[in-house]
Amino acid sequence: MTAEDRGAGDGDEVVRFWEAHYGRHERVWSGRPNAVLVDIAGPLAAGRALDLGCGEGGDAVWLAGRGWHVTAVDVSVTALERAAAQATAAGVESRIHFQQHDLGRSFPAGTFDLVSAQYLQSPVALPRDHVLRRAAGAVAAGGLLLVVEHGSVPSWARKPDSHARFPTPERALATLELELGAWETERLGAPERQSTGPDGQLGTIRDTVIALRRRAG
Repeated sequence: MTAEDRGAGDGDEVVRFWEAHYGRHERVWSGRPNAVLVDIAGPLAAGRALDLGCGEGGDAVWLAGRGWHVTAVDVSVTALERAAAQATAAGVESRIHFQQHDLGRSFPAGTFDLVSAQYLQSPVALPRDHVLRRAAGAVAAGGLLLVVEHGSVPSWARKPDSHARFPTPERALATLELELGAWETERLGAPERQSTGPDGQLGTIRDTVIALRRRAG
């Protein structure tokens, strides 16, 4: 990652928060790709992919290993350095371009055959709707927009936040304000999956999954 790859936002609250988050642990995520991405992108022909909020690189490395050329974006330099190391260890570093962006202030250029936003939710300020609308704008004709978000608190949570609000998939889709005639809905739902808590508790959690294909015509 070069200085030119860095977007706006260095030194602000968002960068500080995520640098501190990654700095507290040697590794935050498992390194495995997200299951919904594997399910939906697995059958696709490789092309150009954009991974928004790539973290330590599990999704980007998996995509690159399947032949995709990936632009992988995160606000945290620490996360990007770990992702780059994972890409090198997997032998796919030549197919991943890592970029630092505070997505509320800057966004990668270009269009992509797959734009993936996996759990792009933040406890610090993030203009989610604005970012996801830009993500939709980055999908090439015939390409796929994949948005996966938390749709519930996990069942093992001791004190669920009574104020937490999770929109239905239909409401989440509506906030994107897309010209729906220009898109085909491939998946829209709230499937449950197994979840493991910080103390090893097993339970379930619901995701919101939106997969839309931009019409080629």
